[in-house]
Amino acid sequence: MKNKYIMKRNGIILFVILMTLPLSVFAKKAAKQPLSDREYWVQQAWRMAAPVLEPMSRGALSTEMQIEVSPSFDNRDKRVTYMECFGRLMAGLSPWLSLPDDGTAEGKQRRQLREWALKSYANAVDPQSKDYLLWRKEGQPLVDAAYIAESLIRGFDALWTPLDSLTKARYIDEFTRLRRVEPPYTNWLLFASTIESFLAKAGAPYDLYRVNGAVRKVEEWYVGDGWYSDGQGTFAFDYYSSYVFHAMYLETLAAMRDKPGYGWHINYKDYYNRALKRCQKFSIILERFISPEGTFPVIGRSIPYRLAAMQPLSLMAWYQTLPKDLSNGQVRAALTKVMHRMWDAPGNYNEKGFLTIGFCGRQPEVADWYTNNGSLYITSEVLLPLGLPADHDFWTAPAQPWTQVKAWNGQPFPKDHIWE
Repeated sequence: MKNKYIMKRNGIILFVILMTLPLSVFAKKAAKQPLSDREYWVQQAWRMAAPVLEPMSRGALSTEMQIEVSPSFDNRDKRVTYMECFGRLMAGLSPWLSLPDDGTAEGKQRRQLREWALKSYANAVDPQSKDYLLWRKEGQPLVDAAYIAESLIRGFDALWTPLDSLTKARYIDEFTRLRRVEPPYTNWLLFASTIESFLAKAGAPYDLYRVNGAVRKVEEWYVGDGWYSDGQGTFAFDYYSSYVFHAMYLETLAAMRDKPGYGWHINYKDYYNRALKRCQKFSIILERFISPEGTFPVIGRSIPYRLAAMQPLSLMAWYQTLPKDLSNGQVRAALTKVMHRMWDAPGNYNEKGFLTIGFCGRQPEVADWYTNNGSLYITSEVLLPLGLPADHDFWTAPAQPWTQVKAWNGQPFPKDHIWE
């Protein structure tokens, strides 16, 4: 017997044929080898990205995305959700999409996502597209334009260079117009500096004051041992050193360090090297936060950002600058364990395939007043090591126990001391 179901979506006809099979076939499928760590990471990247990039490539994200906002959401325009979703997703995906094409199953998925992404970048700045993003209203677009700029810094050759000249000109115009937003003296300074440093990298006019003003304030806000304070107020024990500070500060400095003579007494190379050491120390702290069971402390605001809390650890792995106390095998094993613990739980996605508000599943009560489910795509930042090729040691090294596994099982593990 054969049952045929015809499903039609977006003009594409899919034939799914279900046939009666002997039980032995199902037994063989049940015994199929488990996914490798990289295959699992790729599976999560595809699940997160495809429901966003496929419709946006057609200019239909704004009509097809199922939006969810915080129960205490403020009165800002909810259309900012689409900008948050696209920018933050691409910030995490761009290193992976920058790998060269190949004939593997992963390569085919990567190429498809890149094709969708390039069309989505164009739609994002095309005033005639329904997915033209909310660039020119309120202050929030400064934040998520920075994530778009960050994605283009990370994937410059694969994602910026192929764009047509009109689309590039539109981005430069939109980024430049965002100087209308005066950032508060918080992590928002790094959103401005990331945009300006991208403009510098792209060879466009940029505002040096918005770069150097951020650099000077971030230096003032460093409190030691890898931690930054978010502004001049009381230090908050949260993950904003992960969400924003380490990555965007390093990327600002990296984009500027090849421009000698324009630093006005700021040596970007020296500042970068110092900031890198701070990030290495913070990555040690994050790795030690991961319990033997694959959990980490649920602390501070913006906790629905989920695995973005681990961004500096993933960043150091992608940069191939993990400190000597952290091996590729243990970092990969630790992050994979956390991903399984979080992403294998039900409720992380809604019925249309978009992220839900929560930390591990749908938990809307943990949302802040500025949270929508577009915000949550910052969790893609944990996927940065996918930018390393499949034959890199990060992926081929045997899995090793991470620090908490060693410590709680009577095995030797490194001492931890303050880094001056």
